[in-house]
Amino acid sequence: MTTDPAPFRWRGVLLSAILPTLVFSIGEGAILPLIPIVANNLGAGLAGAGLIASLITVGALAGAIPGGWIVSRIGERAAMITAALLSAVGVSLAALAPNSVVLGIGILLIGISAAVFGLARHAFMTTYVPLQFRARALSTLGGTFRLGFFIGPFISAAVIAIVGDSQPVFWLHLIASVTAALMLIFLPDPESTFRERRVVHEGEIEAAAESHGVFHTIWAKRGVLLKLGSGSAMIAGLRASRQVILPLWAVSIGISEANTALIIGIAGGVDFALFYTGGQIMDRFGRLWTAVPSMIGLGIGHLVLAFTHDLSANVTWFIAAAMLLSLANGIGSGIIMTLGADLADKDNPAPFLGAWRFTTEGGGAAAPLLLSAITAVASLSVAAGAMGVLGLLGAGILARYIPKYIPRRKD
Repeated sequence: MTTDPAPFRWRGVLLSAILPTLVFSIGEGAILPLIPIVANNLGAGLAGAGLIASLITVGALAGAIPGGWIVSRIGERAAMITAALLSAVGVSLAALAPNSVVLGIGILLIGISAAVFGLARHAFMTTYVPLQFRARALSTLGGTFRLGFFIGPFISAAVIAIVGDSQPVFWLHLIASVTAALMLIFLPDPESTFRERRVVHEGEIEAAAESHGVFHTIWAKRGVLLKLGSGSAMIAGLRASRQVILPLWAVSIGISEANTALIIGIAGGVDFALFYTGGQIMDRFGRLWTAVPSMIGLGIGHLVLAFTHDLSANVTWFIAAAMLLSLANGIGSGIIMTLGADLADKDNPAPFLGAWRFTTEGGGAAAPLLLSAITAVASLSVAAGAMGVLGLLGAGILARYIPKYIPRRKD
Protein backbone atom coordinates (compact mmCIF):
# COMPACT_ATOMS: atom_id res chain seq x y z
CA MET A 1 0.00 0.00 0.00
CA THR A 2 1.25 3.48 -0.88
CA THR A 3 0.08 6.83 0.37
CA ASP A 4 0.45 10.16 -1.38
CA PRO A 5 1.10 13.04 1.02
CA ALA A 6 -0.87 15.44 -1.21
CA PRO A 7 -2.87 18.11 0.64
CA PHE A 8 -6.26 17.07 1.90
CA ARG A 9 -9.11 18.38 -0.26
CA TRP A 10 -12.36 19.26 1.52
CA ARG A 11 -14.16 19.92 -1.76
CA GLY A 12 -13.82 16.29 -2.79
CA VAL A 13 -15.27 15.14 0.53
CA LEU A 14 -18.15 17.60 0.14
CA LEU A 15 -19.10 16.32 -3.31
CA SER A 16 -18.42 12.64 -2.66
CA ALA A 17 -19.89 12.11 0.80
CA ILE A 18 -21.60 15.15 2.30
CA LEU A 19 -24.12 16.20 -0.37
CA PRO A 20 -25.66 12.74 -0.98
CA THR A 21 -25.77 12.24 2.79
CA LEU A 22 -27.61 15.54 3.27
CA VAL A 23 -30.28 14.63 0.74
CA PHE A 24 -30.72 11.14 2.20
CA SER A 25 -30.93 12.48 5.76
CA ILE A 26 -33.53 15.12 4.86
CA GLY A 27 -35.82 12.32 3.74
CA GLU A 28 -35.08 10.27 6.84
CA GLY A 29 -35.53 13.31 9.07
CA ALA A 30 -38.93 13.95 7.51
CA ILE A 31 -40.30 10.53 8.49
CA LEU A 32 -38.63 9.78 11.84
CA PRO A 33 -40.91 11.95 14.03
CA LEU A 34 -43.99 10.50 12.33
CA ILE A 35 -43.31 6.76 12.46
CA PRO A 36 -44.87 6.28 15.94
CA ILE A 37 -47.76 8.57 15.01
CA VAL A 38 -48.55 6.69 11.79
CA ALA A 39 -48.23 3.35 13.61
CA ASN A 40 -50.63 4.57 16.29
CA ASN A 41 -53.07 5.76 13.62
CA LEU A 42 -52.94 2.29 12.03
CA GLY A 43 -54.04 0.75 15.34
CA ALA A 44 -50.72 -0.32 16.89
CA GLY A 45 -51.33 1.42 20.24
CA LEU A 46 -48.72 3.35 22.22
CA ALA A 47 -46.44 0.39 23.06
CA GLY A 48 -46.87 -1.09 19.57
CA ALA A 49 -46.02 2.26 17.99
CA GLY A 50 -42.81 2.32 20.00
CA LEU A 51 -42.02 -1.19 18.82
CA ILE A 52 -42.53 -0.28 15.15
CA ALA A 53 -40.44 2.87 15.54
CA SER A 54 -37.66 0.71 17.03
CA LEU A 55 -37.56 -1.43 13.87
CA ILE A 56 -35.50 1.24 12.13
CA THR A 57 -32.69 0.58 14.62
CA VAL A 58 -33.27 -3.19 14.50
CA GLY A 59 -32.84 -2.92 10.74
CA ALA A 60 -29.67 -0.89 11.25
CA LEU A 61 -28.33 -3.69 13.45
CA ALA A 62 -29.18 -6.29 10.79
CA GLY A 63 -27.59 -4.17 8.07
CA ALA A 64 -24.33 -3.89 10.00
CA ILE A 65 -23.75 -7.67 9.68
CA PRO A 66 -23.12 -7.75 5.91
CA GLY A 67 -22.23 -4.06 5.66
CA GLY A 68 -18.46 -4.40 6.05
CA TRP A 69 -18.34 -7.26 3.53
CA ILE A 70 -20.46 -5.31 1.03
CA VAL A 71 -18.33 -2.17 1.26
CA SER A 72 -15.05 -4.12 1.00
CA ARG A 73 -16.39 -6.12 -1.95
CA ILE A 74 -18.11 -3.48 -4.14
CA GLY A 75 -16.74 -0.18 -2.81
CA GLU A 76 -18.21 2.78 -0.98
CA ARG A 77 -20.04 4.37 -3.90
CA ALA A 78 -21.77 1.22 -5.14
CA ALA A 79 -22.77 0.31 -1.57
CA MET A 80 -24.34 3.73 -1.03
CA ILE A 81 -26.29 3.54 -4.30
CA THR A 82 -27.59 0.06 -3.45
CA ALA A 83 -28.59 1.22 0.03
CA ALA A 84 -30.43 4.28 -1.30
CA LEU A 85 -32.45 2.12 -3.71
CA LEU A 86 -33.30 -0.38 -0.95
CA SER A 87 -34.48 2.54 1.17
CA ALA A 88 -36.76 3.61 -1.69
CA VAL A 89 -38.37 0.15 -1.65
CA GLY A 90 -38.85 0.24 2.12
CA VAL A 91 -40.35 3.71 2.20
CA SER A 92 -42.76 2.81 -0.62
CA LEU A 93 -44.06 -0.05 1.51
CA ALA A 94 -44.45 2.30 4.48
CA ALA A 95 -46.27 4.94 2.42
CA LEU A 96 -48.77 2.38 1.09
CA ALA A 97 -49.06 0.33 4.30
CA PRO A 98 -52.67 -0.71 5.01
CA ASN A 99 -51.77 -1.91 8.51
CA SER A 100 -49.02 -1.74 11.11
CA VAL A 101 -47.40 -5.04 10.01
CA VAL A 102 -46.65 -3.78 6.49
CA LEU A 103 -45.51 -0.48 7.97
CA GLY A 104 -43.08 -2.36 10.22
CA ILE A 105 -41.61 -4.28 7.27
CA GLY A 106 -41.04 -1.03 5.39
CA ILE A 107 -39.40 0.61 8.41
CA LEU A 108 -37.14 -2.44 8.87
CA LEU A 109 -35.90 -2.15 5.27
CA ILE A 110 -35.24 1.56 5.74
CA GLY A 111 -33.12 0.73 8.79
CA ILE A 112 -31.10 -1.90 6.90
CA SER A 113 -30.42 0.52 4.06
CA ALA A 114 -29.43 3.31 6.44
CA ALA A 115 -26.84 1.00 8.07
CA VAL A 116 -25.15 0.11 4.79
CA PHE A 117 -25.28 3.73 3.59
CA GLY A 118 -23.77 4.90 6.87
CA LEU A 119 -21.02 2.27 6.95
CA ALA A 120 -19.96 3.14 3.39
CA ARG A 121 -19.64 6.83 4.29
CA HIS A 122 -17.83 5.98 7.52
CA ALA A 123 -15.31 3.72 5.76
CA PHE A 124 -14.65 6.38 3.11
CA MET A 125 -13.99 9.13 5.67
CA THR A 126 -11.84 6.84 7.83
CA THR A 127 -9.68 5.84 4.87
CA TYR A 128 -9.17 9.18 3.16
CA VAL A 129 -9.30 11.87 5.86
CA PRO A 130 -5.97 12.53 7.65
CA LEU A 131 -5.90 11.97 11.41
CA GLN A 132 -5.52 15.66 12.26
CA PHE A 133 -8.83 16.42 10.53
CA ARG A 134 -10.65 13.21 11.47
CA ALA A 135 -12.93 14.35 14.29
CA ARG A 136 -13.94 17.53 12.45
CA ALA A 137 -14.63 15.61 9.25
CA LEU A 138 -16.69 12.96 11.01
CA SER A 139 -18.47 15.60 13.10
CA THR A 140 -19.29 17.39 9.86
CA LEU A 141 -20.69 14.12 8.55
CA GLY A 142 -22.69 13.78 11.77
CA GLY A 143 -23.75 17.41 11.39
CA THR A 144 -25.06 16.60 7.92
CA PHE A 145 -27.44 14.11 9.52
CA ARG A 146 -28.50 16.76 11.98
CA LEU A 147 -29.11 19.31 9.23
CA GLY A 148 -31.29 16.76 7.45
CA PHE A 149 -33.13 15.96 10.69
CA PHE A 150 -33.60 19.74 11.16
CA ILE A 151 -34.96 20.42 7.67
CA GLY A 152 -37.00 17.22 7.28
CA PRO A 153 -39.57 17.77 10.07
CA PHE A 154 -40.40 21.27 8.82
CA ILE A 155 -41.15 19.83 5.39
CA SER A 156 -43.25 17.16 7.10
CA ALA A 157 -45.20 19.79 9.02
CA ALA A 158 -45.91 21.67 5.79
CA VAL A 159 -47.07 18.52 3.98
CA ILE A 160 -49.35 17.52 6.89
CA ALA A 161 -50.84 21.02 6.94
CA ILE A 162 -51.61 20.74 3.22
CA VAL A 163 -52.90 17.16 2.95
CA GLY A 164 -54.19 16.68 6.50
CA ASP A 165 -52.55 13.25 6.93
CA SER A 166 -49.12 12.08 8.09
CA GLN A 167 -48.66 8.89 6.08
CA PRO A 168 -48.09 10.62 2.68
CA VAL A 169 -44.99 12.22 4.22
CA PHE A 170 -43.18 8.92 3.53
CA TRP A 171 -43.10 9.84 -0.15
CA LEU A 172 -40.63 12.59 0.76
CA HIS A 173 -38.06 9.98 1.75
CA LEU A 174 -38.68 8.10 -1.52
CA ILE A 175 -37.82 11.27 -3.45
CA ALA A 176 -34.76 11.84 -1.27
CA SER A 177 -33.50 8.25 -1.66
CA VAL A 178 -33.79 8.29 -5.44
CA THR A 179 -32.16 11.73 -5.61
CA ALA A 180 -29.24 10.56 -3.44
CA ALA A 181 -28.74 7.52 -5.69
CA LEU A 182 -28.72 9.71 -8.81
CA MET A 183 -26.23 12.11 -7.22
CA LEU A 184 -23.91 9.22 -6.41
CA ILE A 185 -24.19 7.92 -9.97
CA PHE A 186 -23.41 11.24 -11.64
CA LEU A 187 -21.01 12.83 -9.14
CA PRO A 188 -17.32 11.80 -9.20
CA ASP A 189 -16.58 8.41 -7.65
CA PRO A 190 -14.95 9.10 -4.24
CA GLU A 191 -12.54 6.20 -4.73
CA SER A 192 -11.38 7.74 -8.04
CA THR A 193 -11.26 11.26 -6.62
CA PHE A 194 -8.92 10.23 -3.81
CA ARG A 195 -7.11 7.35 -5.48
CA GLU A 196 -3.71 9.01 -5.18
CA ARG A 197 -4.13 9.00 -1.38
CA ARG A 198 -4.74 5.25 -1.18
CA VAL A 199 -3.68 2.56 -3.64
CA VAL A 200 -4.64 -0.94 -2.54
CA HIS A 201 -4.26 -4.10 -4.56
CA GLU A 202 -7.53 -5.80 -5.38
CA GLY A 203 -6.32 -9.08 -3.88
CA GLU A 204 -5.63 -7.43 -0.52
CA ILE A 205 -9.20 -6.14 -0.30
CA GLU A 206 -10.69 -9.50 -1.21
CA ALA A 207 -8.49 -11.36 1.27
CA ALA A 208 -9.41 -8.93 4.04
CA ALA A 209 -13.08 -9.21 3.20
CA GLU A 210 -12.93 -12.99 3.28
CA SER A 211 -10.91 -13.36 6.48
CA HIS A 212 -12.41 -10.58 8.57
CA GLY A 213 -16.17 -11.09 8.70
CA VAL A 214 -18.20 -9.23 11.29
CA PHE A 215 -18.39 -12.06 13.82
CA HIS A 216 -14.74 -13.02 13.33
CA THR A 217 -13.75 -9.40 13.93
CA ILE A 218 -16.03 -9.13 16.96
CA TRP A 219 -14.28 -12.14 18.52
CA ALA A 220 -10.82 -10.87 17.62
CA LYS A 221 -11.56 -7.42 19.06
CA ARG A 222 -13.81 -8.57 21.89
CA GLY A 223 -11.85 -6.72 24.57
CA VAL A 224 -12.28 -3.22 23.18
CA LEU A 225 -15.81 -3.97 21.93
CA LEU A 226 -16.91 -5.25 25.34
CA LYS A 227 -15.54 -2.21 27.15
CA LEU A 228 -15.46 0.88 24.96
CA GLY A 229 -17.93 -0.64 22.51
CA SER A 230 -20.52 -1.10 25.26
CA GLY A 231 -20.22 2.56 26.24
CA SER A 232 -20.64 3.61 22.62
CA ALA A 233 -23.62 1.26 22.32
CA MET A 234 -25.22 3.19 25.18
CA ILE A 235 -24.67 6.43 23.26
CA ALA A 236 -26.46 4.89 20.28
CA GLY A 237 -29.17 3.57 22.58
CA LEU A 238 -29.90 6.95 24.17
CA ARG A 239 -29.94 8.60 20.75
CA ALA A 240 -32.38 6.00 19.41
CA SER A 241 -34.52 6.32 22.53
CA ARG A 242 -34.64 10.07 22.03
CA GLN A 243 -35.93 9.67 18.47
CA VAL A 244 -38.71 7.34 19.64
CA ILE A 245 -39.70 8.83 22.98
CA LEU A 246 -40.22 12.42 21.85
CA PRO A 247 -43.01 11.69 19.33
CA LEU A 248 -44.50 9.10 21.70
CA TRP A 249 -44.48 11.65 24.50
CA ALA A 250 -46.17 14.19 22.23
CA VAL A 251 -48.92 11.66 21.46
CA SER A 252 -49.36 10.84 25.16
CA ILE A 253 -49.83 14.50 26.18
CA GLY A 254 -52.01 15.42 23.21
CA ILE A 255 -49.76 17.55 20.98
CA SER A 256 -50.92 17.64 17.34
CA GLU A 257 -48.96 15.92 14.56
CA ALA A 258 -47.95 19.18 12.87
CA ASN A 259 -46.85 20.76 16.15
CA THR A 260 -44.89 17.62 17.05
CA ALA A 261 -42.97 17.84 13.77
CA LEU A 262 -42.42 21.57 14.35
CA ILE A 263 -41.05 21.15 17.90
CA ILE A 264 -38.78 18.28 16.91
CA GLY A 265 -37.61 20.29 13.90
CA ILE A 266 -36.64 23.25 16.08
CA ALA A 267 -34.84 20.87 18.45
CA GLY A 268 -33.03 19.51 15.40
CA GLY A 269 -31.79 23.04 14.71
CA VAL A 270 -30.18 23.14 18.17
CA ASP A 271 -28.64 19.74 17.47
CA PHE A 272 -27.27 20.84 14.10
CA ALA A 273 -25.82 24.13 15.38
CA LEU A 274 -23.32 22.34 17.61
CA PHE A 275 -21.91 19.69 15.27
CA TYR A 276 -18.65 21.46 14.37
CA THR A 277 -18.10 22.57 17.96
CA GLY A 278 -18.08 18.91 19.00
CA GLY A 279 -15.50 18.08 16.34
CA GLN A 280 -13.26 20.98 17.36
CA ILE A 281 -13.37 19.87 21.00
CA MET A 282 -12.48 16.29 20.06
CA ASP A 283 -9.57 17.27 17.82
CA ARG A 284 -8.25 19.84 20.29
CA PHE A 285 -8.84 18.30 23.72
CA GLY A 286 -9.63 14.62 23.06
CA ARG A 287 -12.64 12.37 22.53
CA LEU A 288 -13.49 12.18 26.24
CA TRP A 289 -14.56 15.81 26.44
CA THR A 290 -17.56 15.40 24.18
CA ALA A 291 -18.55 11.79 24.87
CA VAL A 292 -19.09 12.13 28.63
CA PRO A 293 -20.93 15.51 28.64
CA SER A 294 -23.14 14.28 25.80
CA MET A 295 -24.14 11.14 27.70
CA ILE A 296 -24.81 13.05 30.91
CA GLY A 297 -27.07 15.45 29.02
CA LEU A 298 -28.95 12.64 27.28
CA GLY A 299 -29.47 10.91 30.62
CA ILE A 300 -30.72 14.04 32.37
CA GLY A 301 -33.04 14.88 29.44
CA HIS A 302 -34.76 11.50 29.79
CA LEU A 303 -35.04 11.98 33.56
CA VAL A 304 -36.69 15.38 33.04
CA LEU A 305 -39.35 13.69 30.91
CA ALA A 306 -39.81 10.93 33.50
CA PHE A 307 -40.83 13.35 36.26
CA THR A 308 -42.93 15.86 34.29
CA HIS A 309 -45.53 13.83 32.35
CA ASP A 310 -48.44 14.61 34.68
CA LEU A 311 -47.56 18.21 35.52
CA SER A 312 -49.88 20.99 34.39
CA ALA A 313 -47.05 22.54 32.35
CA ASN A 314 -46.10 19.23 30.71
CA VAL A 315 -45.97 20.75 27.21
CA THR A 316 -43.44 23.33 28.41
CA TRP A 317 -41.37 20.63 30.10
CA PHE A 318 -41.59 18.52 26.92
CA ILE A 319 -40.17 21.39 24.86
CA ALA A 320 -37.42 21.99 27.45
CA ALA A 321 -36.48 18.29 27.51
CA ALA A 322 -36.44 18.13 23.69
CA MET A 323 -34.03 21.08 23.58
CA LEU A 324 -31.78 19.60 26.29
CA LEU A 325 -31.63 16.26 24.48
CA SER A 326 -30.75 18.03 21.24
CA LEU A 327 -28.07 20.11 22.95
CA ALA A 328 -26.48 16.98 24.42
CA ASN A 329 -26.72 15.09 21.15
CA GLY A 330 -25.23 17.99 19.19
CA ILE A 331 -22.15 18.20 21.42
CA GLY A 332 -21.56 14.49 20.75
CA SER A 333 -21.86 14.79 16.98
CA GLY A 334 -19.62 12.24 15.28
CA ILE A 335 -18.30 10.70 18.50
CA ILE A 336 -19.25 7.08 17.69
CA MET A 337 -17.82 7.33 14.17
CA THR A 338 -14.66 9.00 15.45
CA LEU A 339 -14.03 6.38 18.12
CA GLY A 340 -14.55 3.63 15.54
CA ALA A 341 -12.22 5.31 13.07
CA ASP A 342 -9.53 5.73 15.75
CA LEU A 343 -9.64 2.00 16.50
CA ALA A 344 -9.95 0.66 12.92
CA ASP A 345 -7.21 -0.70 10.69
CA LYS A 346 -6.17 2.26 8.56
CA ASP A 347 -5.46 0.06 5.51
CA ASN A 348 -8.82 -1.72 5.43
CA PRO A 349 -11.18 -0.23 8.02
CA ALA A 350 -14.46 -1.72 6.75
CA PRO A 351 -14.29 -5.09 8.64
CA PHE A 352 -13.67 -3.46 12.03
CA LEU A 353 -16.15 -0.67 11.30
CA GLY A 354 -18.74 -3.33 10.47
CA ALA A 355 -18.10 -4.98 13.86
CA TRP A 356 -18.05 -1.60 15.61
CA ARG A 357 -21.33 -0.53 14.03
CA PHE A 358 -22.89 -3.93 14.80
CA THR A 359 -21.96 -3.43 18.45
CA THR A 360 -23.16 0.16 18.66
CA GLU A 361 -26.26 -0.45 16.57
CA GLY A 362 -27.04 -3.28 19.01
CA GLY A 363 -27.47 -0.58 21.63
CA GLY A 364 -29.46 1.52 19.20
CA ALA A 365 -31.79 -1.40 18.50
CA ALA A 366 -32.13 -2.59 22.10
CA ALA A 367 -33.00 0.78 23.64
CA PRO A 368 -36.28 1.42 21.77
CA LEU A 369 -37.31 -2.21 22.30
CA LEU A 370 -36.62 -1.82 26.02
CA LEU A 371 -38.51 1.48 25.98
CA SER A 372 -41.51 -0.21 24.34
CA ALA A 373 -41.42 -3.17 26.74
CA ILE A 374 -41.28 -1.01 29.88
CA THR A 375 -44.08 1.19 28.50
CA ALA A 376 -46.26 -1.88 27.96
CA VAL A 377 -45.54 -3.26 31.46
CA ALA A 378 -45.42 -0.01 33.45
CA SER A 379 -45.69 3.42 31.80
CA LEU A 380 -43.90 5.76 29.42
CA SER A 381 -42.62 7.80 32.40
CA VAL A 382 -40.99 4.74 33.98
CA ALA A 383 -39.42 3.89 30.62
CA ALA A 384 -37.99 7.41 30.32
CA GLY A 385 -36.54 7.15 33.82
CA ALA A 386 -34.89 3.81 33.04
CA MET A 387 -33.26 5.26 29.93
CA GLY A 388 -32.04 8.23 31.94
CA VAL A 389 -30.30 5.96 34.44
CA LEU A 390 -28.68 4.02 31.57
CA GLY A 391 -27.39 7.30 30.17
CA LEU A 392 -25.61 8.19 33.41
CA LEU A 393 -24.19 4.65 33.62
CA GLY A 394 -22.91 4.97 30.06
CA ALA A 395 -21.16 8.25 30.93
CA GLY A 396 -19.24 6.41 33.65
CA ILE A 397 -18.18 3.62 31.28
CA LEU A 398 -16.93 6.10 28.68
CA ALA A 399 -15.03 8.09 31.31
CA ARG A 400 -13.30 4.87 32.38
CA TYR A 401 -12.35 3.37 29.00
CA ILE A 402 -11.82 6.19 26.48
CA PRO A 403 -8.47 7.25 28.03
CA LYS A 404 -7.35 3.60 28.11
CA TYR A 405 -7.97 2.84 24.45
CA ILE A 406 -7.72 6.31 22.84
CA PRO A 407 -5.28 8.51 24.77
CA ARG A 408 -5.18 12.14 23.73
CA ARG A 409 -2.65 12.60 20.95
CA LYS A 410 -0.14 15.43 21.26
CA ASP A 411 0.40 17.62 18.23
